Amino acid sequence: MRVISANLNGIRSAANKGFFDWLPLQKADAVGVQEVKAQHEHVDGVFCSPPGMKGHFCYALKKGYAGVGLYTRDEPSDVVAKIGVPEFDDEGRWIEKRFDKPGRKLSLISCYFPSGSSGEERQQAKYRFLAAIHPHLVKLRKQRDFILMGDVNIAHKEIDLKNWRSNQKNSGFLPEERAWLTTLFDRAGLVDVYRTLEPEATGSAYTWWSNRGQAWANNVGWRLDYHIATPALAQTARKASIYKAERFSDHAPLTIDYDFKL
Repeated sequence: MRVISANLNGIRSAANKGFFDWLPLQKADAVGVQEVKAQHEHVDGVFCSPPGMKGHFCYALKKGYAGVGLYTRDEPSDVVAKIGVPEFDDEGRWIEKRFDKPGRKLSLISCYFPSGSSGEERQQAKYRFLAAIHPHLVKLRKQRDFILMGDVNIAHKEIDLKNWRSNQKNSGFLPEERAWLTTLFDRAGLVDVYRTLEPEATGSAYTWWSNRGQAWANNVGWRLDYHIATPALAQTARKASIYKAERFSDHAPLTIDYDFKL
């Protein structure tokens, strides 16, 4: 089971840079995309069905903003496009496909966490999202196994970004944000799948680079993109890779191979 997460920073922009030429070559079973920045009229009949896959999307009400999608080869038993919090459901931040069978409940999720980098107002919205999504994930874990793939917009530990010392007061590496992830992993029992496979990786682990200066050229990056899974699915993870040979976005696609089938 090959699962890819990719923040596209605009699905039309990523397409122009070759994302949908690259995608079929990956032979993925599921692909979660974030920051689609489009509406259904831009996606339907154009980007909705890569070869062998079908996409489901949740768009933001605000045009050109946020939005998530999830492509899969298998047909889901159900699709859920909200977490029950109107503020964030209206921003298009969650799409979940359920693949339930007798004796098994399993979901794949594409999720886009808010960024707080544009100012205090958005940082407070980010904190509200974290407060809302935590109990939602805890409840979901009690009900089913799942893999959440997405742009979490938080670098968890010092090894997850190049310039950690100078970013300790910046959104994405604030103590409160990092503590939230620690609680999710250590107390709620969810798993940072990439780190289970690559516990010591530093520069090779980055998935986002600022467009300012020479961040990409100098690999001044952050690890902001994750697979977060329930323990049973995380234990089946076998290999992780981050694709950097081409740039479809300011993020790089994160691929993890799992040893299970839908």
